[in-house]
Amino acid sequence: MKRIIKKFRIDKRIRVGYGSAFVILLFSYLLTLYYNVQADKQSQSFQKTNIVITKFNDFISLMKDAEIGSTRYFLTKERSALNPYYQSRNASNSLLYNLDSNITNNTQQKQLMGRAKALLDQKFSIIDSNITALQNNNYVLTDSLLINEEYGKLVMDSLRNVIITMQNAEEGIRDKNREELQLRYRTLNVVITASLIIAVLLFIFGFITYITENKARRLADQKAEEYRGELEKRVEDLDKANRELVEMRRLEKFTSTGRIARTIAHEVRNPLTNINLSVDQLRSEQDQGAEDRNIFYDMITRNSQRINSLITELLNSTRFIELKSQAISINQLLDEALSLAEDRIMLNGIQVIKQYDADICDLVVDQEKIKIAFLNIIVNAIEAMESEKGVLTIKTYAKQKKCYIEITDNGSGMDAEALSKLFEPYYSRKAKGTGLGLTNTENIILSHKGSINAESVLGEGTTFIITLNLPG
Repeated sequence: MKRIIKKFRIDKRIRVGYGSAFVILLFSYLLTLYYNVQADKQSQSFQKTNIVITKFNDFISLMKDAEIGSTRYFLTKERSALNPYYQSRNASNSLLYNLDSNITNNTQQKQLMGRAKALLDQKFSIIDSNITALQNNNYVLTDSLLINEEYGKLVMDSLRNVIITMQNAEEGIRDKNREELQLRYRTLNVVITASLIIAVLLFIFGFITYITENKARRLADQKAEEYRGELEKRVEDLDKANRELVEMRRLEKFTSTGRIARTIAHEVRNPLTNINLSVDQLRSEQDQGAEDRNIFYDMITRNSQRINSLITELLNSTRFIELKSQAISINQLLDEALSLAEDRIMLNGIQVIKQYDADICDLVVDQEKIKIAFLNIIVNAIEAMESEKGVLTIKTYAKQKKCYIEITDNGSGMDAEALSKLFEPYYSRKAKGTGLGLTNTENIILSHKGSINAESVLGEGTTFIITLNLPG
């Protein structure tokens, strides 16, 4: 539980680190966007102010041109000298009204613009009146004209002062906008830099936390994997020990069964011997023509022999046998066992699939007895399968210095109860079976210090797994 809580806390720290970095970067982006919009507005205002200042300069230049044109006309009396005056007058009027729509929207500038318009109109009125007076006086300069001309200069100076005042005001506004724009950019740079530093620090924190904890997790996973491998090895050892225990129990069972069988044989054979002797004696003393008695005598003899045969089979199936071992290929032994069952295989239309491992070395076994063990299993498999549909699969392979033989059929299979009694003496599900075939098979395998197990699924088939030791 503590490990789970610790893991949750670790994940939370990582999420906080990366989440905070994301939030700060998002905030920085939004703030940057806001400052960019504001800077764009300031830049537009700055450009507009520059345009207004430039137009003020143009206006002053036009007024100079108008004044110079009118003065030249008074001196030269040439009509063409008035062309600059009229051009400047038309241009200055439109320019002044254009400036009125572009100047900063404040009361002082609007008042100055009104005064500038009045002075401009007054200046042009003075010039116009002087031109008319000059023409009426036959181009003779009078004192009144000179006085008006001087007054016109004063009006022009006043107009120029007003324009310069407005121009200075716009320059002040431009300088203020420039300072504000620079301040916004500096602030924006500070915010972006600080945000990036904090975001990088949080990212580094999250990354270091991730690396540290990921390393711890990898070590934990490695230990878990080692523990799992150790656990699997222990399970395998336990399974091996369990199999050895099962084999020991089977050995004990066979030892006990053999002892019982020998006891039964000793106790039963003596009476059977007496029965046989008595029958022989009766037969020798009785009339040879008494057929009815001979029939009974034959019956007694036949059954006595049957009892003796069963006891012999029981003894053979439960006692440890002497082995005549020699090296031979296990694949060859299986082929020889199959050849012994060839008639049954062909009669029932059984398909045989061989999956032999060609690299398995020879085994040191009693060939005839091992062949009998294989044959018993093969015959049982054939009898368990349906004709024309049976598939018999025989597989050999080597593993951990042992030879494995698997004989699989697709027959009717067995339930758990039948599987548990499979190797018991006299247990058989066949009508004419003695129940000693698999018991004898197990005895042969155990005599070779091997093991035999069966796995079965009802309705699907059975697999016998035989294990024999490889030499060396």
